[in-house]
Amino acid sequence: MDLTEAAYQSVPGGPLDVDKTFYAAIRDRTGEQQRLVEELTVPIRSGRAWVVPAGHVCRVTTIEGAQVADMNFWNLADPRERMWAARTRQLQAAHVTEFDRLWSTLPFLRTMVTITGDSLRDYGQDTEGGRVHDLLGTRCDPYVSRMLEGEDFDYHCHSNLTRAIAPFHLTEFDVHDVLNVFQCTGLNANDEYFMKTSPAQRGDYFEFFAEFDLLVALSTCPGGDLSVPMFGPDAGDALSMCRPLGVEVFSLDDRLLEGWSQPARATYSGQHGMKH
Repeated sequence: MDLTEAAYQSVPGGPLDVDKTFYAAIRDRTGEQQRLVEELTVPIRSGRAWVVPAGHVCRVTTIEGAQVADMNFWNLADPRERMWAARTRQLQAAHVTEFDRLWSTLPFLRTMVTITGDSLRDYGQDTEGGRVHDLLGTRCDPYVSRMLEGEDFDYHCHSNLTRAIAPFHLTEFDVHDVLNVFQCTGLNANDEYFMKTSPAQRGDYFEFFAEFDLLVALSTCPGGDLSVPMFGPDAGDALSMCRPLGVEVFSLDDRLLEGWSQPARATYSGQHGMKH
């Protein structure tokens, strides 16, 4: 018995067993098997939110070069259901790539997206322990900035996401721990969280399949590619390292979706030991 194996496992064919044949076919689709339904550009140090319908694919692209994206995900019909970063770390990994999934909060607990494309999938772990597409950390925010630096700044990722979702009648209380796409992070020898320069280059992409109707929001991090520290004695202005990101949403040929169905929410009865 090896207690260093993944703590959360299921049997073959169980809820953690991904149908790679199905999702690989989506990854490898041709241009004739998709239709562009929405396209937008997220400017530097800003945020945007958009809808990804069930059975659609969304691709985020570094259109000018490396840039970190902080992303949130909600159930479009019920935003109380949103991405659960901590449980995703346990069920998948602390850094995610193709065929990994993002899971939703309790009491829903189901897959929100499945990652179908990642141009950095072969990055692995670098010599300093860094990996990409981070779930270890969370978004930068003006509160910790004020605490550490003594100054106010309105364009941290928390604020960018807050502005992005306002048209959907959500507030900063709906912003949650993020998926840091294109961000390279790890834990140092002191078990402290570190961020290093993103290895992404112009044209790199991260793509996911929506398992049900989603509201998605993205912040172009004010740290840009994170080649300049955001805090501490070496901190500097990373404005010149900031770049826009491209977003595309595609509908898929019905034949690619044969056999797929939206995941059901968790079936636990919800009594929690309480008697009525």
